Amino acid sequence: MAIPLTGTTDVPAAGTRVQINNTTRRVLSITFRARKGNSGNVYVGDSTVSSTAGFELDAGAALEFNFASAGVSARMSDFYVDTATNGNDVDWAVILWP
Repeated sequence: MAIPLTGTTDVPAAGTRVQINNTTRRVLSITFRARKGNSGNVYVGDSTVSSTAGFELDAGAALEFNFASAGVSARMSDFYVDTATNGNDVDWAVILWP
C-alpha cells in the first residue's frame, strides 16, 4: 500500500535552495503548493534550482509530478525549492513507494 506524507519547507533566505527532505525514499507522486501568503514566487527543481531558475509558482499555485503514471519513481531527496523573497514557504504532499 502506498503511503501519503505531507510537509512544509521554509526558505529563510531567498537565493539559497533548500532540499525538501533528505530521505532517499521513493515517491510515486509529489505535489508542491506555494503558500498563498508568500510575497514572492517559489521555484521548484533539482539541486540546480535558484531564485531565478526552476519551475516558477506564484503564491497559491500548485505543481504535480505523477511518476506512477509513467511507471517510474523518484527520490524525495532529488527535490529542492528556492524563493524570490526571504521566508516564503512551500507545502508538499507525496505518495511514497510502498
